[in-house]
Amino acid sequence: MTEQDVEILEKTEAFKGYFRVDRYRLRHRLFRGGWSGEMTREVFERGHAAAVLPYDPVADAVVMIEQFRIGAFAAGRPPWLVEIVAGIIEKDESAEEVVRREAVEESGCRVSDLIPIADYLVSPGGTSECLTVFCGRVDSSGAGGIHGQPEEHEDIRVAVIPFADAAKMLRERRIDNATALISLQWLVINRDEVRRLWGAA
Repeated sequence: MTEQDVEILEKTEAFKGYFRVDRYRLRHRLFRGGWSGEMTREVFERGHAAAVLPYDPVADAVVMIEQFRIGAFAAGRPPWLVEIVAGIIEKDESAEEVVRREAVEESGCRVSDLIPIADYLVSPGGTSECLTVFCGRVDSSGAGGIHGQPEEHEDIRVAVIPFADAAKMLRERRIDNATALISLQWLVINRDEVRRLWGAA
């Protein structure tokens, strides 16, 4: 089925602050035929985003960042998360432009080559956000320290992690956000090919 099989009866803005929540009254076609009953659903609107796993094929290491996340805090989990570089896609900006900009701002690394990893819906039961993820070639020799935009209250710690240690973090379930999980699992599967492609194997 497609969007043509959804009937929007009403759409209103339920909340607008740092982010926005829209409320829909709708019904949709059923697999067995006919239509569902009328339902109300709220959708969290924060725009779409792009992320990059900075990988240094020469050092065979990834550049990871750590920062405070209110969502993790509200969920009762440790609120400082080990993540990869990411940012919101602004109007008239491509996903590739976002990750190149954010890599410099959040990690101090410049990305050269990019390999697409995935495009996925973050949590389609409640938000429209789609995330585009890349693996980006970097030179990690000078990476480290604290980064971020002070006016955005960013306080981001950067670490260069050898590939073997990152893979161990995955096995030990120490990575607990989807974007980092997806990108690191992709690298585990594709690392040899990536190193050959980037002339490091």
